Amino acid sequence: MNQPSIVVIGSSNTDMVIKTGHLPAPGETILGGSFFMNPGGKGANQAVAAKRLGGNVTFIAKTGNDMFGEGAVRLFREEGIDTGYMLTDAVQPSGVALITVDDKAENTIVVASGANANLMPGDLAQATGIIQNAGLVLMQLEIPLSTVRHVAELAAAHGRKVILNPAPACPLQAELLKHISIITPNETEAEILTGVRVTDIDSARAAAMVLQLKGVETVIITLGAKGAFVSAPGIEELVPAPVVQAVDTTAAGDVFNGALTVALAEGMDLADAVDFGCRAAAISVTRLGAQAAAPYRHEVKLT
Repeated sequence: MNQPSIVVIGSSNTDMVIKTGHLPAPGETILGGSFFMNPGGKGANQAVAAKRLGGNVTFIAKTGNDMFGEGAVRLFREEGIDTGYMLTDAVQPSGVALITVDDKAENTIVVASGANANLMPGDLAQATGIIQNAGLVLMQLEIPLSTVRHVAELAAAHGRKVILNPAPACPLQAELLKHISIITPNETEAEILTGVRVTDIDSARAAAMVLQLKGVETVIITLGAKGAFVSAPGIEELVPAPVVQAVDTTAAGDVFNGALTVALAEGMDLADAVDFGCRAAAISVTRLGAQAAAPYRHEVKLT
């Protein structure tokens, strides 16, 4: 299928994880157990998920001039993602997350954004054409807000739809939101954006209304194992998620967003696209890891 291009603009991190019996207290040194590194970053996770699910994906991000950046770009190419607009920062290192996990699955995480925080609007000059002609643009909030605003305005000015996954959440101005076609917060993010605590369908509806009054036409609030609440012209419903035994919920939201974007790019109607996203995310939580857990298209059963 010769489908429209999906342009994902966002973050790329390397997660460094140590498992240990208990989390260290301030000043304490402990001997941990296993150590492993995983590719991560919300932008990268979403790009990989979209590609594995059949999307025609270009990923735009900034990494450092180091082994982590080189490794990340190599993995994207192996996935078949267009990396022609990836940028290398001559000063800042690649983004990393240092994660300690104890035997009760509690964790501490420290993120050094590095080059992700230096992906500025001026860096995207060479990518202007591909953004203006994208089938869909997908972004998150692990890059500077000024860059998110720049891309949203550029895409909207050329009639392109922008999907924003507002994570990690922060208050957003109506000036940005009016250029967003679809916003996909989870319950916590929806509360930060709207002041409405989302606990059920009625509160999800109220939160969606706040965002729509600020200019976003379509609001999809992801509700974990319950599915996703959709509010848009002509539709207002809860799309249920398949019942699965979750092992690791890392990046489930990223898989949902990647899948949703692919489905919409293929021309699925909104309810079916959200259902596709829920099904893909449900598969991902039965596996360990972030990008590694993203399913392939043949694994996602359609109704």
